[in-house]
Amino acid sequence: MKANIPETKNKRVVIIGGGFGGLKVAKELSKTNYQVVLIDKNNYHQFQPLFYQVATAGLEPSAISFPFRKVFQGNNNIHIRITEVTSVNTKENYLNTGIGKINYDYLVLAIGADTNFFGNQKIMTHALPMKSVSEALDIRNRVLENYEKALGTEDKEEQQALMNIVVVGGGPTGVEVSGTLAEMKEYILPKDYPELDFKFMQVSLVESSPKVLNVMSPEASAKATKYLEKLGVRLRTNTSVKDYDGNIVTLSDGTTLNSRTLIWAAGVTGNKMEGIPAETLIRNNRIKVDRQNRVEGLENIYAIGDIAYMTEEAYPNGHPQVAQVAIQQAEKLAKNFKNLLNNKALELFKYKDLGSMATVGKNLAVVDLPYIKFQGFFAWLVWMFIHLMSIVGAKNRILIFINWAWNYVTYDQSLRLIIRSKNKP
Repeated sequence: MKANIPETKNKRVVIIGGGFGGLKVAKELSKTNYQVVLIDKNNYHQFQPLFYQVATAGLEPSAISFPFRKVFQGNNNIHIRITEVTSVNTKENYLNTGIGKINYDYLVLAIGADTNFFGNQKIMTHALPMKSVSEALDIRNRVLENYEKALGTEDKEEQQALMNIVVVGGGPTGVEVSGTLAEMKEYILPKDYPELDFKFMQVSLVESSPKVLNVMSPEASAKATKYLEKLGVRLRTNTSVKDYDGNIVTLSDGTTLNSRTLIWAAGVTGNKMEGIPAETLIRNNRIKVDRQNRVEGLENIYAIGDIAYMTEEAYPNGHPQVAQVAIQQAEKLAKNFKNLLNNKALELFKYKDLGSMATVGKNLAVVDLPYIKFQGFFAWLVWMFIHLMSIVGAKNRILIFINWAWNYVTYDQSLRLIIRSKNKP
């Protein structure tokens, strides 16, 4: 079966994945003489840096999601297909998908990365990842459901296990979700559950390296540590999680934590694409590409973002798996596609580090820019402004601003809803 996509004389660029990189390439090429096909399992773009705010009831899912078809309204040159790609035939230039075969002249893999549980099946079964809006909602549901369950038991040890939350991974995501949960413990949850004694609740952050925010500057790491400790987060650095059965978290130092909620933000691994030659893959399933993002050994297939492994002089071990890399690679790749149309020379990609940032709580953030580093209230304002302006859609920006303003004034959110599908218990 062949997918129903109009045939034209124009070269067809098929993009798999509508994240930061894939969406950027699609937008840049949508008004060129290429026919563009964008494929994704979901019909919307997800703003991953704010997943943790959905997980902690700070934002509604629709505020950080935006329909692809809304982005491309009035543009007949782009064809959006919501389906899953099962494999690619690199010799005959077509994809096998849930809606049939899709031919391509050029293929762009922007399939991103998923949670890395490092081969531990028990942790995979019981821990809560946060790589999609739906997974963020699962975390919100679990936290709130556990507090409802805590009201139903007189066993103090069981109550504490239901109230305790363990976060694994001291990168920006782990730091941000830990700080927000600690603020909820202080200002929000005691008002919702006055029958529970919150002096027994503990938010723990487990990080295998010696410090949190290891990818940022020493100043940012030290300040984030201070902020987290001020908020009451129990830091366990130089420690990893060895096992979790849904009840007991076993740590590398032999100690255990009793918790019914384990949030896993400890690493990523590339999403696999069947048909891509195994020799192009390196650790964590990243695909080797050249400086034009062309997959090694394949003339018309490109990979960008988290899935792409590219080395340059300043990054001999590949680029960091962050949104800015995906966006910049997408911009350069789109420019090179345009150069192909105009018979111009192709350009090499060079990553420009624009800085990094993380928020820890209200008025608390750390920002590392190329020429300046700062922390505190102003850093928090910069963090909010950058994230607000990066959101797709003016309506979403307004919704997020209103939610943030309300939360700032009241130290409260109004989105603590347990929403689950009918077939889930």
